[in-house]
Amino acid sequence: MKALKGNIIFTASSEKFEVYENSYLVESEGTIVGIFKELPSHLKGIEVDNFGDSLIIPGFVDMHLHAPQFQNMGLGLDEELLQWLEKYTFPEEAKYSNEQYAKRLYTNLAKELWRNGTTRVSLFSSIHRNGTEILMDVVSRAGIGAFVGKVNMDRNSPDFYVESTEESLASTEEWILATKDKYNLVKPIITPRFVPACSVKLMKGLAKLSEKYNLKMQSHLSENESEIQWVSELHPEFGSYTEVYDGMNLLTENTIMTHAVHNTPEEIELLAKRNVFIAHCPNANYNLSSGIMPARKFLDAGIRVGLGTDIGAGHQIGIYKVMSRAVQSSKMNWLNSGKVERCLTMSEAFYMGTKGGGEFFGKVGSFESGYSLDALVIDDENLGDRDFRSIEERLQRFIYCGDDRNITKRYVAGKLLSEPV
Repeated sequence: MKALKGNIIFTASSEKFEVYENSYLVESEGTIVGIFKELPSHLKGIEVDNFGDSLIIPGFVDMHLHAPQFQNMGLGLDEELLQWLEKYTFPEEAKYSNEQYAKRLYTNLAKELWRNGTTRVSLFSSIHRNGTEILMDVVSRAGIGAFVGKVNMDRNSPDFYVESTEESLASTEEWILATKDKYNLVKPIITPRFVPACSVKLMKGLAKLSEKYNLKMQSHLSENESEIQWVSELHPEFGSYTEVYDGMNLLTENTIMTHAVHNTPEEIELLAKRNVFIAHCPNANYNLSSGIMPARKFLDAGIRVGLGTDIGAGHQIGIYKVMSRAVQSSKMNWLNSGKVERCLTMSEAFYMGTKGGGEFFGKVGSFESGYSLDALVIDDENLGDRDFRSIEERLQRFIYCGDDRNITKRYVAGKLLSEPV
């Protein structure tokens, strides 16, 4: 057992912050025992890491990141989605059959995730089994919890970056068998890229693999208006983009659908009925002119919403930066709706980037008893005089004005993480 001592702040619910000044966060075997103002007598002898006036917060959860696009971060963001995919994304992802290239770039990515306090992440890899297994190895060695997906795509893709349906399904099943029990904190996840790149046979086959091996699933939904029109032309037999996924048996409580910018009320109702997770990626939606996701509508419908950096359409790898952009984008929705659709609060944005997304990983993202001790220590001394600000205000200031240099310690499942090498 050990304790972290400092100013503890987290969101057990999205409505408010829970604050424990100058208190002890106690863990046993990587799981939180409780929070104490003073250690009870039976805990007096445990190891204590005292961080003084620093903040102690849950680790950040990134629900959507394209690992092989890390090298592209900040490039081509004057394009829209479909053009950007052709010019930047597919040519870069095709390189990840090269194992030396994959190891080098994925190690760089792991360092940046560590640096920015991402303790859990759901990753898209490329179509390559070997590159995907390298990614899993790198992330596992870094100590970060992750779902990692071998991407599947068998149509409407460049000749240099596409699989046959049979090859895609066979390679995916072989990869699942090789990795599903290999790691403690890193697991495979079924990953059809999006409907335009996946045939009916492929999508239905992936749904069967998900059921057979009890695996979670991730994909993209309604990111861009041109994409939605394309889906309607490919599948006129369905009433909406969301209905296509549902018809392929890919919408379940273990599914992440990313973006959801342009969904109809009927689609939102279906997503709520299937109890899916939504990954809200405001940076990427701004950069590729996709639009502004109406996060409030999804939350009001009872849908579970987390945050994603969507590297490389997103240009910032810190989830704390996505939290601030989520609030900003909700303000634009509030303005555009005639000041009807309520803005996100800071506690809601923080919840989405910690416990809200963390639910996909289990008991993650909170400091409630029984949760995994995934924690960050934040030294905000350089961000302004702390004597005149509450703990909550100091956290807000870090989210908007801080950077990775303010993160001094990172823990996953109680283990202190060193910088990946």
